Amino acid sequence: MSAWVGIGRSEIGLVRASNQDAFATIDRLGLWAVADGMGGHIGGEVAAQTAIAAVRAHAELSAELLHHGPNAPTEFLANLIVQAHDTILERAELEPMLKGMGTTVVLLMIPPPQASTAHVAHLGDSRAYRFRSGTLTPLTRDHTVVEKYLERGILTAKSARTHPERHVLTRALGMSSPVKPDVASYPLLQDDLLLLCSDGLTKMLEDDDIRDIFTKSKDDPILTCDRLIAESLDRGGEDNVTVIVVAHP
Repeated sequence: MSAWVGIGRSEIGLVRASNQDAFATIDRLGLWAVADGMGGHIGGEVAAQTAIAAVRAHAELSAELLHHGPNAPTEFLANLIVQAHDTILERAELEPMLKGMGTTVVLLMIPPPQASTAHVAHLGDSRAYRFRSGTLTPLTRDHTVVEKYLERGILTAKSARTHPERHVLTRALGMSSPVKPDVASYPLLQDDLLLLCSDGLTKMLEDDDIRDIFTKSKDDPILTCDRLIAESLDRGGEDNVTVIVVAHP
């Protein structure tokens, strides 16, 4: 397989005063990232932008080691997240007004040239999905209080949708150290599509809605990206919404 390509968009939504999401599409490295900041108007925006800038900078510096050294892609992604976490803490230490800022992050890597495996790392409730032959498969599980309740059988999926703690994070960049991202790898087929998104999308759309948009967009990543954003806004746009759709050209 040849390289994969990512199409990304971010919108402020219809309610928020600023966009505290950030994203990166680094096709050359086969790397894509979405971050969703928290910690107040200023802190959330700075945290997300700081995380994405750190991921981009460290990825560019260490990409050669990935392709010619012993590091596995999952270890590479985990290291990027740790470095972004440390950068956020250092900046908050230097600028007291940013104290307490943090951000979710989800990273996807499909290292060229073989490009037959997707590697995913994340913290928080920004998500990754794979769409294949009409089926949408989650590749991440939210690091939230409600997700823990679901795992223990305390809540049903239906009650979790409206639970008051549904967006309370248990893990994120900028929270207590050491930071522990979840990492995993998934086999790819050439016709697969992959999605990274902030929770501004999944607050507005159920997984079935997302699957239907992928199906109706007929494997066109630009159209899929535009329709996901448009539908989330049509349903209220209660949060910033960011999506990246990654496809094999």
